[in-house]
Amino acid sequence: MTDPREVVEALLRATESCDPDEVVRLMADDVVWQNVPLPPARGRAAVAKQLRAMHKVVHEVEVRVHNIAVNGDVVLTERTDVIGRGAWRAEFWVCGTFVVRDGKVVLWRDYYDNATFLFACLRGLGRAALTAARGFAQPVGR
Repeated sequence: MTDPREVVEALLRATESCDPDEVVRLMADDVVWQNVPLPPARGRAAVAKQLRAMHKVVHEVEVRVHNIAVNGDVVLTERTDVIGRGAWRAEFWVCGTFVVRDGKVVLWRDYYDNATFLFACLRGLGRAALTAARGFAQPVGR
């Protein structure tokens, strides 16, 4: 697979597996991955390490691509990312920039509003708490 759009779509699907090894297989050895404004991870090992750390907290990932545009090796996405664990879910808008060379992602940079991300996390926490409270309110034996 060498088409930049196909490579990026495969990478985003791989993130839904929550398997860092599956994700980094689609990346070049010298890949740069950055969630702006956090510092970038440089190299497949560093990316896999960050993904493993993230998956200690997040056990589920869904990627909903709304728009995708390709200009040569550059792929731009507008999407909603959904992360979760148990009853907790957070949905937030993300714009991603990818550069693909020789069928591998060499750059993955995501931009999202930190306040919106924080609000989505808090909203998810509130919904999880409400779900748990409703469960405790059920009569025994139901």
